[in-house]
Amino acid sequence: MIDAEGLTRRYGETLAVDSVSFSIGSGEIVGLLGHNGAGKTTIMKMVTGYLEPSAGTVRVDGVDVAQDPGRAQAMLGYLPENCPVYPEMTVVDYLDYMAGLRGVSDRPRALRQVLAATDLAGRALDAIGTLSRGYQQRVGVAGAIVHEPRVLILDEPTNGLDPSQTEHMRQLILRLAERATVILSTHIMQEVDAVCDRVMILRAGALAVDEQLAALKQSARVTLATDARQDAVQAAVGDFAQVSSRDGGFAFDFGNGAGVAHTAELAQRLVAGGVSIHGLAAEKRDLEAVFREVNAATKASAGNEETTDAN
Repeated sequence: MIDAEGLTRRYGETLAVDSVSFSIGSGEIVGLLGHNGAGKTTIMKMVTGYLEPSAGTVRVDGVDVAQDPGRAQAMLGYLPENCPVYPEMTVVDYLDYMAGLRGVSDRPRALRQVLAATDLAGRALDAIGTLSRGYQQRVGVAGAIVHEPRVLILDEPTNGLDPSQTEHMRQLILRLAERATVILSTHIMQEVDAVCDRVMILRAGALAVDEQLAALKQSARVTLATDARQDAVQAAVGDFAQVSSRDGGFAFDFGNGAGVAHTAELAQRLVAGGVSIHGLAAEKRDLEAVFREVNAATKASAGNEETTDAN
């Protein structure tokens, strides 16, 4: 559905996006994650055709955004970080205006559908400026989907919302994803964890991770719940694994990334060594831990490069 190759964007001497490539299939919900300034919004603007890349290409369903922006944008719905609504307009007037801009032929039907989809029917005649921040965000989403786009791009859709409004927005995104590919750009890891099935992590303008969320959370380590001491556990496994303390138990690092495959032999060694096993399972990582690892690895790499350059 979306294919980006070598996307690069410079602002003078500043390299905002550094040769980013990715492919997103139909029906995926992808979280674009990174610190503020990592390049997320710049990538979204290049995908939508709002900003020209300094180098590289992006295609939407095979259509080159730079070569045929009108055709590509007809397939896209985009909600920028700063929700672009007119506070003096009523909800229905604004959506009718957006439907007209998008060339929607049957506007009454489109308005009924989008008001129902975003739970705005009861606020249709209210001025947008009188609505809460959460409802204004819904109006922004409604305007982005009034033409039934095949791809929906949301930039920080829960920014500034309270917990209740955030939950409503998450449920709305999940409903919209039933009929459109969704890209969710955010610096809030909980948002990606709640609605996405794939995550791309940006670091300093470069794509550091592109992985299914479930696979990303799998660890090469195995954890053990036991009442045994660490020295007894290490003695039981010997050189087979390195033991470290972990949340009231122990973790085993096998050094080759194949922890789960070694679980059966690990259990045999523990039992033979007289270590009681209360629980033995692959370690689960949360997205925050993955994010920290990515940033730590990137910083370490940058530090090594600086040392090499100095030498």
